[in-house]
Amino acid sequence: MNHFDVETLTAGRWRNGGGATREIVSWPVGAEGFEWRASIADIDRGGPFSEFPGVDRTLTLLAGDGVRLTSAGAFDRLLVRTGEPFEFSGDLALSAELPGGACRVLNIMVRRGRWTTRVERVAGPVDPPVGHAGVFHVLRGRWRTGAEGRVMAAGQGMWWGADDAAPDRAATPLSPDASALWADVAPVG
Repeated sequence: MNHFDVETLTAGRWRNGGGATREIVSWPVGAEGFEWRASIADIDRGGPFSEFPGVDRTLTLLAGDGVRLTSAGAFDRLLVRTGEPFEFSGDLALSAELPGGACRVLNIMVRRGRWTTRVERVAGPVDPPVGHAGVFHVLRGRWRTGAEGRVMAAGQGMWWGADDAAPDRAATPLSPDASALWADVAPVG
């Protein structure tokens, strides 16, 4: 089990200058390429997104007035509701517009054919399946992790690999306003 606080993650600027990424995890840790990856992106201005051939992506608004994502001939989607995930292919040429200014998103990427992901907003206990990896990010309220009983607040969370023990990655809400994002990352086959 690995805990994180978004505000203490190192921010790296995008090559196009349109934002910054705070990496939560790139799995396998320390490898040249990733099988799956989770990060928080601060989008400062509109412009093109990087393409990731062979990767499926899920973007979820965390803060701000939203982001409009467009890919010619594929989709035009305005994300304005916090915690609502949007899935798309990393193969697509994609651009972003910020109708209300800067925003923050959770970005989950998985290698197509090797991993799948499902991101959902949760308000009740989460007990991830054995053999799955994942990320848990607190949106509001307070949450407690399983065996160690650590308390997490907004902007904090945890991630785990597919080989981690299930009891250590469970999360339980501690306050009535508690909500979080759970990214379940499952191996294919």
